[in-house]
Amino acid sequence: MTQSHPRISKAVIPAAGLGTRFLPATKATPKEMLPVVDKPAIQYVVEEAVSAGLDDVLMITGRNKRPLEDHFDRNYELESALQKKGDASRLAKVQESSDLATMHYVRQGDPKGLGHAVLCAAPHVGHEPFAVLLGDDLIDARDALLKRMIEVQEQHGGSVIALMEVAPEQIHLYGCAVVEETEDSDVVRVSGLVEKPAAADAPSNYAVIGRYVLDPHIFDILRKTEPGRGGEIQLTDALQQLAADEKLGGPVHGVVFKGRRYDTGDRGDYLRAIVRLACEREDLGPDFRTWLRSYVAEEM
Repeated sequence: MTQSHPRISKAVIPAAGLGTRFLPATKATPKEMLPVVDKPAIQYVVEEAVSAGLDDVLMITGRNKRPLEDHFDRNYELESALQKKGDASRLAKVQESSDLATMHYVRQGDPKGLGHAVLCAAPHVGHEPFAVLLGDDLIDARDALLKRMIEVQEQHGGSVIALMEVAPEQIHLYGCAVVEETEDSDVVRVSGLVEKPAAADAPSNYAVIGRYVLDPHIFDILRKTEPGRGGEIQLTDALQQLAADEKLGGPVHGVVFKGRRYDTGDRGDYLRAIVRLACEREDLGPDFRTWLRSYVAEEM
């Protein structure tokens, strides 16, 4: 029987990381503001939340992250200049980011890990289920992963995590799930989680990627969670407790994602994301694909 659970309305986006893999570019610029073609990566993430019906967005920030707030705020001087020029197209692009959602911000302070960043959202979220979207993972707008996760959470309650099958030699880069099949081909029951296991110790090749729909009881567990791998408070450790005992906050399910995902936290994947998205743009794609074919042919 389908159960009714509280409607999800809030999204949390942790964005306090230092972006050390992109130094020196991120010395003075937040990694989330690095452009993917002509739009910062973080805007794709906020757009995804809004597309799933979540227009109340809390961003967890840190020092030197003020440009994130500025990007989603109004820039009256720039808007006025574009308006005087009659540049309606660029004016619309500038205003788009400030009109996307109701944005809120809180500083994490000490960088104590993803679990601690999520815990910073507790006063804003309250006792409602909520979504967490990691800014490094871009999900193609044509693949409605978050919408599907919300559907599963509304049906089953508890928490829902996004999973993706990866090659065994890559599983050490991710949290890894112990899963059981369900009646839905794209949904599994999660009975355990391991943070970045060695390939020989991994219980499956189902990797946790950066989308979560969480029951608010996760906050009670995070408050008691000791620092784990890397000396940080790991969200995976708290989810493991939920998965082991659903009395703590309902079951944990996973949605197995087989769509298009771009990991902009990795330099190689960041470049591939730019190429893929540029190739598919109506305004850039035709000329860019022609140049790319020519370049590849010359290099080969």
